[in-house]
Amino acid sequence: MSNNTKKTFNKFIGNVNTDKIRYIADPQLRNIVNVSIALARPLLVKGEPGTGKTLLAHAIAEALGKRLLIWNIKSTTEAVDGCYMYDTVQRLNDSRFGCEDRDVNNIHDYIMYGPLGQAFNSDEQVVLLIDEIDKADIEFPNDLLQELDVMEFFIKETNEFVKAKTRPIVIITSNNEKELPDAFLRRCVFHWIEFPSKEFMTDICNLHYPYLKKNLLDQCLQHFYILRTITKLRKMPSTSELLDWIGVLLKSGITLDELKREIPFLGVLIKNEKDMESAMAKAKFPTS
Repeated sequence: MSNNTKKTFNKFIGNVNTDKIRYIADPQLRNIVNVSIALARPLLVKGEPGTGKTLLAHAIAEALGKRLLIWNIKSTTEAVDGCYMYDTVQRLNDSRFGCEDRDVNNIHDYIMYGPLGQAFNSDEQVVLLIDEIDKADIEFPNDLLQELDVMEFFIKETNEFVKAKTRPIVIITSNNEKELPDAFLRRCVFHWIEFPSKEFMTDICNLHYPYLKKNLLDQCLQHFYILRTITKLRKMPSTSELLDWIGVLLKSGITLDELKREIPFLGVLIKNEKDMESAMAKAKFPTS
């Protein structure tokens, strides 16, 4: 592979450290992002909650200098919500009371584009995050096939198609709460974010807390990974919770000796009363 080809392919370098975003992607994740961009296919990212799936889209947008559009999926979300909404209530009110900004006889004034519609209408390529797709109804992914495959959707109120001016970089996240249809998966590039090793987690923590002393970080990671060995936990502490916990420790002024004797502020890491009992039994020393 020539140097020019490599530069064209490796658009996302994986490490982002700006005032807005701090993110490290391991080589496998970095490569699959670039594969997704090169193939112009959506990237479906799965993994434990708190492993940086959502933040990945922010990091890609920041690294490539592109606008980020976010579509947060809920249990009631339908595919058309991401495309557009026809505001019939506003049009009715305007017909009764009048409006200087909109023409009640022009239906286009009442078509509001959703995140997908905004991405299609953008003159410049954007990054589109479809966050937690597994929260929606099982038919939701299938309803998106046409839009994601051929990059267009139909507005029935105006009887016209909207085609993407530029194909967005699409990142789709899932917490794996339900299976996604095969037809949908065929149109995606897939990556499972493995939970970081202790060495990689050290790099992540140093990126967020560059002045954190090594012995204090080592003790934090020792406690953290011991907690993750407790098989009874309903919810394992995540990377994002570890970063929050370290931030609290620094703000509270906890010393290394204190940290060796106890796990302070355990509620930042453990979020369930049964898990708390299991964690305290495993730790075998007081928590505060």
